[in-house]
Amino acid sequence: MSDEAAAVQAANRAFYRAFEALDLRQMEAVWAHDGACSCLHPGWPLCAGWEEVRGSWATIFANTAVMRFEVVDERIDVRGELAWVVCVERIRSTAPAGEAMVGAIVATNVFRREGGAWKLVHHHGSPHVPRRAEAAPPAAPREGGGGQSGGGRVLN
Repeated sequence: MSDEAAAVQAANRAFYRAFEALDLRQMEAVWAHDGACSCLHPGWPLCAGWEEVRGSWATIFANTAVMRFEVVDERIDVRGELAWVVCVERIRSTAPAGEAMVGAIVATNVFRREGGAWKLVHHHGSPHVPRRAEAAPPAAPREGGGGQSGGGRVLN
């Protein structure tokens, strides 16, 4: 992994540490605060601009007692002053009243280099849908075999 990719990975991990800490100050530190930032949480409308993005985190943190992540399948791409990470967030959370939630989200986190530091400018989370495994191709029809046709792929 290149030094730049490692720096982006560190910025991405700082984002998830702030998320787990449910700490608005830590979350503020990982984000760019200009009007170009945006965030799309699963099931939410787009939050555009720093005030809306910040407000979304304040709402999530106020309604969450515990949040834990296992971030897997990180794919990091660095292109000049922009970089992005596509990953899967395996989440365990608990609401203040004790309701537990376990799930997985596919996330895209876009970073922009500002003053030598990678700052988050966009976070997009969508429900994770695992790839469907392809079944083995159907067997060739037997001779005299009752009209089954071969060909095509069967998906589970």
